[in-house]
Amino acid sequence: MSDAFPALPAIPGFAIARLPRIEFGSGALARLPDIAAGYGHNLLLVTGLRSLDESGAGERLFAQLAQRGLSCEQVRVSGEPSPEWIDATVAAWRKRPFDCVVGIGGGSALDAAKAIAGLLLPGNSVMEHLEGVGPERPYRGPAIPLIAVPSTAGTGSEATKNAVLSVPGSFKKSFRDDRLVAEWAIVDPDLLATCPPELIAADGLDAFTQLLESFVSTRANPLTDALARSGIMAARAALPALHRQQSAAARAQMAYASLLSGICLAQTGLGSVHGLASPLGAFFPIPHGVVCGTLVASATAGNIAALEARAPDHPALPKYAEVGRRFAMQKGLNGPDARRFLVDTLRRWEQELALPRLSAYGIGQADLPRIVAASRGSSMKTNPIELSDAELTGILATRL
Repeated sequence: MSDAFPALPAIPGFAIARLPRIEFGSGALARLPDIAAGYGHNLLLVTGLRSLDESGAGERLFAQLAQRGLSCEQVRVSGEPSPEWIDATVAAWRKRPFDCVVGIGGGSALDAAKAIAGLLLPGNSVMEHLEGVGPERPYRGPAIPLIAVPSTAGTGSEATKNAVLSVPGSFKKSFRDDRLVAEWAIVDPDLLATCPPELIAADGLDAFTQLLESFVSTRANPLTDALARSGIMAARAALPALHRQQSAAARAQMAYASLLSGICLAQTGLGSVHGLASPLGAFFPIPHGVVCGTLVASATAGNIAALEARAPDHPALPKYAEVGRRFAMQKGLNGPDARRFLVDTLRRWEQELALPRLSAYGIGQADLPRIVAASRGSSMKTNPIELSDAELTGILATRL
């Protein structure tokens, strides 16, 4: 009998970009005043239009900030922030000596907070730095420290370095730099308690899509794979349950899945769903989470079909099969059947979570060439296989 050990698989080199310090758990919001006070006493709060002000959590937080002796100004953002809104907000507040910016809300509020924190000191227009628009000058900083507090479970924006800005009908682009990453991400699942079912569905499928696309990305690595697996299974267990009926356990699982989705995408990039989501969100009034939720099954099926036909040895295929086996809870399910089970589950979620079709937002067959032509941004570059224009058109057409 040989004493030799079996050969160990090589671990390819990888790099992990900057992440925030993370405070996660029920009641974590109560830590915000002490954390913010570590940077100083003058805070700029960037929030959604009404949700924080009208919630019991908001009332408690404002009282706690006042008790801690913190001075707060509040900026409210309605919908996705535009470059013009960012520039106007920076101009209005840049002469104030803020020690910290606190973003509380969904992805739009957190993205706005990142851009504001990054530009309050330099004072220049965000248009100078947007990817694919204008001069694309390097961002030099400095940024004001940022604390990110998500109140939805979807974008994972609390863990990423990009602020997504949009001009309706024209473009949806990112201001992106490591210095925009929050110093702290405070993730309190209790903040999800006021989310309506339709927001839970769209945001939850955004988080799931980010996890799945990160898992099969061309830039995936062993660490992000481990995080993506954990997040995918948390979303599988919690998303349908949370949509049907609120529970503390389901809120915690979805908040966790969303956080991991942001961590993963920040390291790996995304895929075809998010490649298509950029022009869809720019050209039409369709929420980002709805785009992800309505396309993820068709895009997954399209990727699998393209890989099976043109790259049958690609490592993404066994990954899709792994997710299918985990969903089916059948370890012995063969690859093709496991992948079919995954796609079938995602199509069932479309129905159970009542995801609207693209046509509900005025998108028709004649619009598809323009959407496809504008879809080949950074997300599409990390899709596991390059999809043709015809394949991307087919994905969109199935959801008209």
